[in-house]
Amino acid sequence: MTDPLSHDELQDPVFKHMREDFVQLQQEWSVGQALEVIQEKQPEGRIIYFYVTDKEGRLLGVVPTRRLLLSSRSKRLSEIMIRPVIAIPHTATVLEACEFFTIHKLLAFPVVDEQRRIVGLVDVELYTKELSDLDRREGNDDLFQLIGVHLTAAQQRSPLAAFARRFPWLLTNIAGGLLAALISDFYTETASLPLVVPFIPVVLALAESVTIQSVSLAIQTLHGQRPNWQMLVPKLRVELATGILLGIGCGLFVATIAAIWKQAPSIALSLLGGIAGSVACAALLGLSIPYLLRILKRDPQVAAGPIALASADMITLIIYFNLARVLLK
Repeated sequence: MTDPLSHDELQDPVFKHMREDFVQLQQEWSVGQALEVIQEKQPEGRIIYFYVTDKEGRLLGVVPTRRLLLSSRSKRLSEIMIRPVIAIPHTATVLEACEFFTIHKLLAFPVVDEQRRIVGLVDVELYTKELSDLDRREGNDDLFQLIGVHLTAAQQRSPLAAFARRFPWLLTNIAGGLLAALISDFYTETASLPLVVPFIPVVLALAESVTIQSVSLAIQTLHGQRPNWQMLVPKLRVELATGILLGIGCGLFVATIAAIWKQAPSIALSLLGGIAGSVACAALLGLSIPYLLRILKRDPQVAAGPIALASADMITLIIYFNLARVLLK
């Protein structure tokens, strides 16, 4: 295994590492013309995609090698190219380019200037030599996970880079904690009841544990997938049902112990409802937030946990305190 990228390399401009031996195809060319140009120029390196431009060199589309070879020689490139094309700006750093690979899961990207003219390209071989045997791999999902591993390892070697990556998301926890304190203050009369106080840590711990479980499972599921809204909805249904079952199971267990300990059926009911509701909500949050972050092209590994936990804490306190206020008057 190659050494991970150093912090200095991650901050390099991507144009220092791009290849310039690409073949630029014109949209009005036929497949036959394009193949003749490619055979004449014979670009070095692994050929993955061919990029189509207008006469000024502005990027218009991309043609995968397989599609080019299997199309009729009389077809125009404008008929078979894929658009829009995801491109890396020439002002990006290697770190930002690396994130393009882990998010979009393509094997190469064009590098463009402000007018979207192609100035070069980068492919996965830039990041790790293990990826040079792409044709012998059964699938490409592992490749992008490997890039992510290299990226994470490189970032962890620099305390400042790790701080810059992780600290902003911890502010979510700070904000969530302060909001939870405000919620507790708003429900002071209920939160300070002798039957409520001892069980606040239990209710919060259960919701947080389920949140982390759901976040971990969601991140694991996201490897090798491009999430979308249609994919998220059925998964939410399953996770909601799972969360309800987990909440009822945990709630019955804790409520039974509380009823025996405190000799108060009302606290048992508030705990059962509070735990069941909060755990179900926590499961939904834990699953949905990583998906939403990935859809928004953010890294769920660092951001999902703090956001989901802060949200789960606030929802849990609101549900528990409101039930306790109604049942323990």
